[in-house]
Amino acid sequence: MNPSEPLAGAALDSSIIDRDHAMVFGCWAAQASRPRLHVAGGRGAELWDHAGNRWIDFTSQLINANIGYGHPAVVEAIAQQAARLATISPATANEARAEAAAAILRHMPQGFNKIFFTNAGADAVENAIRLARLHTKRDKIISFYRSYHGNTAAAITATGDWRRVENEYARGHLHVFGPYLYRSEYWAETPEEEAQRAARHLRRVVEEEGPSTIAGFLFETIPGTNGILPPPPGYLPRLREIADEHGIVLILDEVMAGFARSGAWLALDHYGVTPDLVTFAKGVNSGYVPAGGVALSEAVASGFDHRVFPGGLTYSGHPLAMAAIVANIGAMEAEDVIGNAARVGAETFSPGLAAIAEANPLVGEVRGIGCFWAVELVQDAATRAPVKPGAVGRIVAACRERGLLIAGVQNRLHVTPPCVISAELASRGIAILREVLDDAVRESW
Repeated sequence: MNPSEPLAGAALDSSIIDRDHAMVFGCWAAQASRPRLHVAGGRGAELWDHAGNRWIDFTSQLINANIGYGHPAVVEAIAQQAARLATISPATANEARAEAAAAILRHMPQGFNKIFFTNAGADAVENAIRLARLHTKRDKIISFYRSYHGNTAAAITATGDWRRVENEYARGHLHVFGPYLYRSEYWAETPEEEAQRAARHLRRVVEEEGPSTIAGFLFETIPGTNGILPPPPGYLPRLREIADEHGIVLILDEVMAGFARSGAWLALDHYGVTPDLVTFAKGVNSGYVPAGGVALSEAVASGFDHRVFPGGLTYSGHPLAMAAIVANIGAMEAEDVIGNAARVGAETFSPGLAAIAEANPLVGEVRGIGCFWAVELVQDAATRAPVKPGAVGRIVAACRERGLLIAGVQNRLHVTPPCVISAELASRGIAILREVLDDAVRESW
């Protein structure tokens, strides 16, 4: 190539990756082995690079691009807001923030009347914990071992998985095992047994720790990163009962599961339970501008009517993020994105993934709802031993080569496309996944 000519195609992709990796310290990675993927653009549920490679997206990036890529209404709203008022102090009221709060509250449970805006999900969790402690004048927070709540001090300590171990800087955190029937900690054989026994385990922990020391329960409504684990019927109402019995604040983390992901506005809508606080981010504006927040019930919010809340953020309610929220929720309402996620989940992903599980011995279980699915891979269906190390990485790479982006987590594949994905595109992605998993069996990956 003539050095005077501008780079194009694969050479441009490679150059961008090289420059990025040379100067940017990457997340959750050994810096010498970061993935070499560049995306030049996207629309709906598809992405592409400069070389002309196109992918069906089964990741939604970090499960946040719920409305897909390049949605014109959201893009235009951000541009218009930037021209009108790009930034303002959170102490100053702004129209975009008021409209965003109203849009969010339309879809919160009855009795919620205030929104505290944050920059993302992690600081939403931080402030929900703070609110619970201030409200109860207690200290301890109980969360699941199989959970992820963010990478700030209290949020990462509340997280139950391996990422908290080297990051436990915060105080007063306890963990329990939530329900997970496929790998039950309670020798349960039915969803009802799993719900009952997991709730009893939580109750016993509360009793032994001392109910008067526990400020809050912090649970993902549907644990996401750690397995996409829809709770069995009856479990969440039991948590509400335990919280009410002991004056504990129930925080449901909807950062990943909310705003269409489960085929409902909030995942909690499926389970007939009303928490005291709801954390949100990601799908609230589909990641177009960073934003998150805590929705407060009247019972918690009213305690600060004449008492200073000791928290705040420079970019709380940032106008560009707020405009993106308003447009995102407005588009979801107008275009029935919630209904689409529910339909494609029930009519395409559920039967399509179940057919793969039926035919492929690598698949131990498929579980999920809406556009929120996990495919658990095992070496042996009887023992449920996870697949060999490296197998999931090979499967993810093979899918990418064939035009499908999918996330591999431990021994699982997570199927979490933008909630606007069509049945036709979802079916094409499932077909690619089926082919790759068939190859994995045939070639003993």
